[in-house]
Amino acid sequence: MSRADDIFDENIRAILNSGYSTINDKVRPHWADDGAPAYTYKAFAIVNRYNLAEEFPMFTQRWINFKAAVDELLWIWQKKSNNVHDLNSHIWDSWADETGSIGKAYGYQLGVKHKYKEGEFDQVDRVLYDLKNNPSSRRIMTNIYVHQDLSEMHLYPCAYSMTFNVTGNKLNAILNQRSNDMLVANAWNVCQYAVLVHLMARCSGLEVGEFVHVIADAHIYDRHVDIVKELIEMPKYPAPKLVLDEGITDFYQFTTDNIRLEGYESGPKIKGIPVAV
Repeated sequence: MSRADDIFDENIRAILNSGYSTINDKVRPHWADDGAPAYTYKAFAIVNRYNLAEEFPMFTQRWINFKAAVDELLWIWQKKSNNVHDLNSHIWDSWADETGSIGKAYGYQLGVKHKYKEGEFDQVDRVLYDLKNNPSSRRIMTNIYVHQDLSEMHLYPCAYSMTFNVTGNKLNAILNQRSNDMLVANAWNVCQYAVLVHLMARCSGLEVGEFVHVIADAHIYDRHVDIVKELIEMPKYPAPKLVLDEGITDFYQFTTDNIRLEGYESGPKIKGIPVAV
């Protein structure tokens, strides 16, 4: 069975059994339908480890739209876009203005060029350069939580930093996330950034190693509790295989058609999840 399912179930049980309730706190999020405060049960500093050399961490107890998840990843990391018109789904629409922009957030920050002694690079190109030319470096990382631009972001970054580390011929990575809605976003983010590690490894002539996901505030919204309780009792299936088309070693040549899953079995799609904003 998929190890990603086991990790998710362990997280949910830990949050519900021993997490902190924000019901008496002053909270920012509210429910989109009626404006009521969106309270959570939360745990601080959850750290999950996924061995990508063993299996791809895909959630199977519910259906995850893998192609849409990869499309969003490429929108941020490859297109370096902050405009929803470049995205093939509507998951960011509520954060966009009349032009489609989400402000100086996510892809915008990855596309900003910086000066180095080797020349000018944006954050993604610097990672690719170092993985090929300086693989032993302990400075291969990205950060899109740029304080000077926060006032011009329509949403502060949740998954904000990636640190890459090469050990032998294996590429390991840490994703730092300040906040994670466990029902809506956890499985989505895990498969996205596992794909990113695979892509970076392919483009750098490396093998995949370990993907570590660090979540500062892992939470379950109050109106999601019954859904996750039912979800963690659902059947589990074997992890699918991630397939990247052969011959592509340029990060900017990958499309959602070149990145796919084989043997993905899952439970049904969950519909009608209440939305907190």
